[in-house]
Amino acid sequence: MDFMRLLKSLEELLYELVSWLVFYPLTFWRALTRPLSMMRYADIELSDRLEDQYDDTVSPPLFLLITLLLSQALSTAFPSTSAASAEAAALTHSTSNLLIARGVIFGIFPMAMAVTLLKQKRVPVTRSTLRPPFFSQCYVAAPFVFLVGLAVDLLAMPGGRGLELGALALAIAIFWYGQAQLRWFRQDLGIGFLKAGALFLLAFILATICSLAIAVAVATQLPRWNA
Repeated sequence: MDFMRLLKSLEELLYELVSWLVFYPLTFWRALTRPLSMMRYADIELSDRLEDQYDDTVSPPLFLLITLLLSQALSTAFPSTSAASAEAAALTHSTSNLLIARGVIFGIFPMAMAVTLLKQKRVPVTRSTLRPPFFSQCYVAAPFVFLVGLAVDLLAMPGGRGLELGALALAIAIFWYGQAQLRWFRQDLGIGFLKAGALFLLAFILATICSLAIAVAVATQLPRWNA
């Protein structure tokens, strides 16, 4: 019985992994081209039964993690401006530790936007109230962090070969993310363009500061985890 249960678990795992080859590109395309539609979709799916949720897409947090993993893998294809330091080598030694670290760092952005929305609605921030906006934000955060990761890789190329493309990718990432957030705040809060823009800038700046602070802390502490 235990052996059959193990086989059944492996069968489910294999199917889940292979299904990502179909549903991940579809989810990414829908999030990139119809961000607000995907955010509404995330809210609606949370009201379904657990087994029926996100039946035709990848669930939002998992979608963000897979995107970070792909971005992490893509980074290895880019040359660095200098030889990696001992800290950097230790940081990238463990794929799982690095993925968790990147997940926390970039997860600050959807969390900041979700908390900002709840605060504006004067809704208490609890696990249950935070889940819907956070899940919605994960769909929008994934294309954003992928482009940011690509921009950083291009900017770090030796000889400044990727400087122009890196700056362009970063500008596109911020513009795309900003317009999606402006529309989201305006739609959910029923506010004007200027107030929505101010809320986005406040949340974005705070998220950026927190992410950079965590990145610095991780860069100094993660090598010790890998030791």
